[in-house]
Amino acid sequence: MKRSCKLLSTLAKEEFGKFFESFDTVLTDCDGVLWMGDNEVIDSANITLNKLQELGKKVFYVTNNSTKSRDDYVKKCARLGFKADKESIIGTSYIAASYLKNIGFNKKVYVIGTEGITKELDAVGISHIGIGRDVMSDTVVDHLKSGNFTLDPDVGAVIVGFDQHFSYPKMMKAASYLYNKDTLFIATNTDEQFPSSDFGVVIPGTGSIVAAVQTCSAREPIVMGKPNPTIKDVIAKTHNLDPARTLMIGDRCNTDILLGTRCGFATLLVLTGVTQIHEVREWEKSEDAELQKLVPDFYLDKLSDLLDLLP
Repeated sequence: MKRSCKLLSTLAKEEFGKFFESFDTVLTDCDGVLWMGDNEVIDSANITLNKLQELGKKVFYVTNNSTKSRDDYVKKCARLGFKADKESIIGTSYIAASYLKNIGFNKKVYVIGTEGITKELDAVGISHIGIGRDVMSDTVVDHLKSGNFTLDPDVGAVIVGFDQHFSYPKMMKAASYLYNKDTLFIATNTDEQFPSSDFGVVIPGTGSIVAAVQTCSAREPIVMGKPNPTIKDVIAKTHNLDPARTLMIGDRCNTDILLGTRCGFATLLVLTGVTQIHEVREWEKSEDAELQKLVPDFYLDKLSDLLDLLP
């Protein structure tokens, strides 16, 4: 059966009331839904999300962005006017560190990424190397002869997240570590690009970096972020999460909405980020079952449009 996506604001008052009472938990993406970059709240998204909490909804901030730790996100939420605590932040850096801790990992991690990942590794007592600049000195041969390229024999895992300093030497090191089939290959997420309202350019996301390492190493990563259901499992360990009474809000259908579809959540797309409604309309008409999974239940132009609908 083909899925269809309705504009939420067109529901009759009674119908919206039934929708609103159908969920207790809200999982929301962040970049492109709540904010753009570090300082731009998207049109009263903070007021909207805080209102949902005042009305009794449990809110989790679910982000594929690996550049910040949970503590960093709590500070950002406070600065931008969102009510949040550490337990309500579910980020891929945290999930990756928790995954390694839970399997009893006791070696070193080579990190392509930022302090968002290493802070979470530090929190669970896992040592790491790799963040920061690692640039090519000249040709590959000269670089290898220079002594600047060394491999640590204690590395037992490679984590790939977003890294503005991603370079050819980093790709070589990651692939070299992964040549050992016992070395774990973890990707925080596979988002192709970041939502951006500025500059008129495409900002490559973590998925672009993961794809490079994946191609070079001929290895498949374990993906921590959306649409992988690992996020649902992490929340369910500490909170009573009923998929049938959960709403997933996002701006990207191949991560946020697909997670919701796979987990049995209701789904709400906002058009302030990556996916646009004309794409959804094409997927609605498709006979491809995988494309049908990308179709959300509802959409709004922006999250704050929900404010006028709330009781």
